[in-house]
Amino acid sequence: MMTREWVGRCRVAVVDDGGGVDRAAAVARFVGCPVVGRGQSGVDASLLVRLDRLELQLAGDARSRGVFVDFIAGRGRHRRPSARQPLARAVGVAAGRTVVDATAGFGADAFTLASLGCRVTAVERSPIVFALLRDGLDRAATVPALESIIRERLKTVVADGRAWLYGIAAEDRPDVVYLDPMYVPEPGATALVRKEMRWLRTLVGDDGDAVELFEVARRVARERVVVKRMGHAPPLGGEPTVRYQGTVVRYDAYFGA
Repeated sequence: MMTREWVGRCRVAVVDDGGGVDRAAAVARFVGCPVVGRGQSGVDASLLVRLDRLELQLAGDARSRGVFVDFIAGRGRHRRPSARQPLARAVGVAAGRTVVDATAGFGADAFTLASLGCRVTAVERSPIVFALLRDGLDRAATVPALESIIRERLKTVVADGRAWLYGIAAEDRPDVVYLDPMYVPEPGATALVRKEMRWLRTLVGDDGDAVELFEVARRVARERVVVKRMGHAPPLGGEPTVRYQGTVVRYDAYFGA
């Protein structure tokens, strides 16, 4: 049970917080972390198994609400996205378009693309982040308006993006590979975004292999690779074919093989 106790730079344990002993044990087996009692010392973060959701709580931050994935309410709630937004234009959204999000994180961009009609495979290598994402999607799938988006157009995979792309069959190559490497949010980001990014960085560290992932993506994508970058960040793969500028972030699109 202790083989993945250290996740990135953070020691994580699973805590039954009303979700039930059996469910807590199942989550612990999946993420590779021990089950402990709430408030136990020596833990940097707790993955709380609650009756209604999974939630990540950093030690010393117990007074504030933890981080969880929610596509139903709050900032992440589903709204009909616009095909004119920079992300959609960068990917070239269309019904049936295949996209691999190789750095899925909490899944906001993958969910947006699926909502716009793309068939998305969201790949996340951190078992803890994946568990939070899958929990949020499963809860959202109980909402009739969201069920078909999630069940029919959004597949999730827990795997290293590089290895997964390396192993993809030629006939399964996606139209687009989308990358959102870890970055430091700019001052214009909201407090919640900064908090989520801080916790993600604590869990998984920096994406030191982002350039290698980009190179694999270029070989696999049939049409283009799209990289999400902060406004101040240099391009990941040299000068892009087109830049799509948002308010805080931009999307660098690289066309062709």
